[in-house]
Amino acid sequence: MEFTEVIETAGKVLDGAGVAAIVLGGLVGTIFFVRALTAHEDFGSAYRLYRRRLGQAILLGLEFLVAADIIRTVAIAPTFTSVGVLALIVLVRTFLSYSLELELTGRWPWQRPKAEADQDSSA
Repeated sequence: MEFTEVIETAGKVLDGAGVAAIVLGGLVGTIFFVRALTAHEDFGSAYRLYRRRLGQAILLGLEFLVAADIIRTVAIAPTFTSVGVLALIVLVRTFLSYSLELELTGRWPWQRPKAEADQDSSA
């Protein structure tokens, strides 16, 4: 097996892992959401937890997909065109990741959690 084939296979495996993380995370989140509703839990809290689980699954899947793109682009054909396309893909996926992080936690990834920030200001 040639180096290029190994890298292509690694990229496909990571692509598969990314898709699997999103699909399985969505399924598990949906199952938990339906169970919460059938147990007559509060719809609002069940829905927020459902959205958080879906967002986490998407974030994990995006990380795998970006890793696959990086491996294939850098290891196989590092031309200016392929690196430019990779940069655009990473830019879009990074924007999606940051947007999801803000949606899920209410803060940007580089900001400290609110409780931690409150402790520092009171000390």
